[in-house]
Amino acid sequence: MRYVFYLLFLLLFQSCQMKTSSHADASELPMIDSLWNYNDPAATALVFEALKDKAQQTDENYYLELLTQIARTQSLQMKFDSAHQILDRVENQLSEEKVVPTIRYYLERGRTFNSAREKDTASTLFQKAYDLALAHQQDFYAIDAAHMLAISEPVEKQLQWNLTALDLVEKTEDTRAKKWQGSLYNNIGWTYHENGEYDKALTYFEKALDYRTTQQDTQGVFIAKWTVARTYRSLGKIGEAVKIQSALMKEMQQEGATEDGYVYEELAECYYLLDKDRAKPYFKKAYDLLSQDQWLVANEAKRLDRLQQLSE
Repeated sequence: MRYVFYLLFLLLFQSCQMKTSSHADASELPMIDSLWNYNDPAATALVFEALKDKAQQTDENYYLELLTQIARTQSLQMKFDSAHQILDRVENQLSEEKVVPTIRYYLERGRTFNSAREKDTASTLFQKAYDLALAHQQDFYAIDAAHMLAISEPVEKQLQWNLTALDLVEKTEDTRAKKWQGSLYNNIGWTYHENGEYDKALTYFEKALDYRTTQQDTQGVFIAKWTVARTYRSLGKIGEAVKIQSALMKEMQQEGATEDGYVYEELAECYYLLDKDRAKPYFKKAYDLLSQDQWLVANEAKRLDRLQQLSE
């Protein structure tokens, strides 16, 4: 479930990325974060690679930040050795005055270790990013680091880090940093959900839905509705959960969007509680889609086996 939450976060996070470092001249170089497609890190890597030569000639800080994001495209593809090699190059060029590149280096080195399940090492790096960002009033990155600590730290510390990040959002005057609000509502909701505090989880998921609706964030609204429905299932409100997930399924089909295996998985789980035979085609669809995810194949084999078995 933690990985599902992280995937959802990656999708939500894309809407937070509105601009990048102020080091580069906007007329010369595009905003790095605006180029991200978290659904397709391989394609994003190609876009970043095409910028490298010009970035290196134009602005060293921008270039180093770009490298950290190229490393991130590698870690998202589970190419951890490649990510670390790129980050080694960045580390060798950092200096005290390169504040934002250093913060982003810590963040991406930490994310690479976190994705490889080396949580303690990841937390140490996220803490360094958090401290440095706070010291230099880089609120956006301080919130990023705090939210990552809420993922890498032990369960008993996760809620506090999420609340710390939300407190920063509420206090900051940085418009970009304020855009973390919806994602943090989502994160806090998942923390409560994983602790079995489903009513509290629902409260934060509904806040996330309200926020995404206000922002007219179509993708964010879709995900927020999914989390509300998922919590309804945990609360035993199966009918309400089915209603929402069915609407999301129809929305995908009508818009011709990429089908989401997690929607089919939730419908399967709900129907399994009501009518096991009716659940079978949904388990099959969920398995067909989710078995294509290399992370799930490597780390959630039992879950995928269950989907396959229940589809038969």
